[in-house]
Amino acid sequence: MEESKTSAVSKKEAYIYSAVSPDAAQKKRFEAFLLKEQGEEFELVWKQDETVGNGFRLEAAGEVYDWTREGRYRQLADMLDEIAARYDDEESDVITLFRSSIDSWAAHVRPEEEGVVLTVGDGIVLAEGLRSVVYGEIVIFESGVKGMVQDLRPDCVGIILFGDDTDITEGSRVRRTKKTAGIPVGDAYIGRVVNALGEPIDGEGKIKASGYRAIESPAPDIVSRQGVDTPMNTGLLSIDSMFPIGRGQRELIIGDRQTGKTTIATDTILNQKGNGVICIYVAIGQKSSSVAHIVGNLKRQGAMEYTIVVSASASETAPVQYIAPYAGAALGEYFMYQGKDVLIIYDDLSKHAIAYRALSLLLERSPGREAYPGDVFYLHSRLLERSARLSDAIGGGSMTALPIVETQAGDVSAYIPTNIISITDGQIFLESDLFFAGQRPAVNVGLSVSRVGGAAQTKAMKKAVGSLRLDLAQYREMEVFTQFSSDLDESTKKQLNYGQGLMKLLIQPQGHPFTLHEQVIILCAAIAHVMENVPQNKIIKFRDEMLKHFSMTESALCAKIDETGIMTPEEKKQIIETAKSFYEDKWQH
Repeated sequence: MEESKTSAVSKKEAYIYSAVSPDAAQKKRFEAFLLKEQGEEFELVWKQDETVGNGFRLEAAGEVYDWTREGRYRQLADMLDEIAARYDDEESDVITLFRSSIDSWAAHVRPEEEGVVLTVGDGIVLAEGLRSVVYGEIVIFESGVKGMVQDLRPDCVGIILFGDDTDITEGSRVRRTKKTAGIPVGDAYIGRVVNALGEPIDGEGKIKASGYRAIESPAPDIVSRQGVDTPMNTGLLSIDSMFPIGRGQRELIIGDRQTGKTTIATDTILNQKGNGVICIYVAIGQKSSSVAHIVGNLKRQGAMEYTIVVSASASETAPVQYIAPYAGAALGEYFMYQGKDVLIIYDDLSKHAIAYRALSLLLERSPGREAYPGDVFYLHSRLLERSARLSDAIGGGSMTALPIVETQAGDVSAYIPTNIISITDGQIFLESDLFFAGQRPAVNVGLSVSRVGGAAQTKAMKKAVGSLRLDLAQYREMEVFTQFSSDLDESTKKQLNYGQGLMKLLIQPQGHPFTLHEQVIILCAAIAHVMENVPQNKIIKFRDEMLKHFSMTESALCAKIDETGIMTPEEKKQIIETAKSFYEDKWQH
């Protein structure tokens, strides 16, 4: 007798929600069902709930068996979503497929794990009851808003929201989806502007996805990669000549606010026209008007034909800004694993780190240096390591990353800049003083570097560039020492004049990238001192007219350099002689 009492007391409770109390026979069937499903006995407790109508909800051990009308509708919707994800236009008619599926469909009892909201605010929800939920899993609230599990605690979980929290209150229900956060992907995304969830925001209708990729995925391992040796030309003379970027590289663009960081990125996109490179521009925390201006510029130049814009503007919540770059990387990986070349720009990761800091503080994580959480390095390393050039065995595709980071008063030793510098394969440092002096792009030759270097340069560029970087470094050093001296010898004056001419040559208007042959011609002429006697204020005019002259008189040579990337010593000599004769005929007098 004592043993049976103890057994009865030790039974767990299961709750049945229905409009009317189940009779004894129904209770027995419920108890038998739970014994079969859960492997243990439960004591059934009835709770009246008029909202379930003719159905019922059975809750046991954190799992919910929903036999209400809404629950069965949800089952049907999930089934149709799965069909839509697998649907191929060439195979069958989707309407017929849906009809036949609905005709043969029958609802079945399936367990769902549900939780209850404890607190909500600032895009963060704490919920209890989701015992088996995993980190990074998507959950759905009864209002339809989605969230992602970002914090696991013994008694509750922290969830970041991807929508408005006004309809989520204390006591609201939240259920698991058993899916990690992901984004729809496909060729149809090219030319479109989407948000961080992959939904179109350009007003041009729905996008038909070809698949679905998790926004977080492991970076390719070493065996899956190959060396970076193919150029990703930016069209900017100062970068392609001295700090070349290769396909699969990660090159940081760093500098103060309003120094032309985004301009370098967008000019690089413009320069990919006709190169077969798919470009992805991820705007994190930018003004919507700024993103609209960039999209308009890309459309005018015909660059949106091969570009995807992922926008998480400043008006979006911190969780949306946090997932945006990972969503962009997932889109890029879709094309990379098809063997295509991708260029992805993260503009900018400073704001991304700030959004993550806001989330972490709201989730009550311990703040570290500059109040950033301890895993902020991992935040960006797991993102940027996904950029690679894949081995030929798995398609040979590549994803080149150009992350952008904003500095304060040129301080590259701050926490986030040093983190990302240590992750990337080099950096283009833009200097405010150069920018305001009219040197655009305002690339600082001394602090900029590419750790891939000449491996990502064409043979023609290697031969043309000569001692350009050394000459500029000597000029900058000499300029500092001579700025207080008025008595200079002739050789010093000559070197200063030559250095000033080189700096002038590197000035480029926005949205006008140079082709390979144009860069090679400019460098060959400059290193050969062809324009040494051209007045400083006319060097840019001389450069532009010289390029026009070459396009008319040496079109075959120009086309050959663009196609092969090779320049023979004889061709270099021919370029220098043509440039000299142009100077003597048109400019000397």
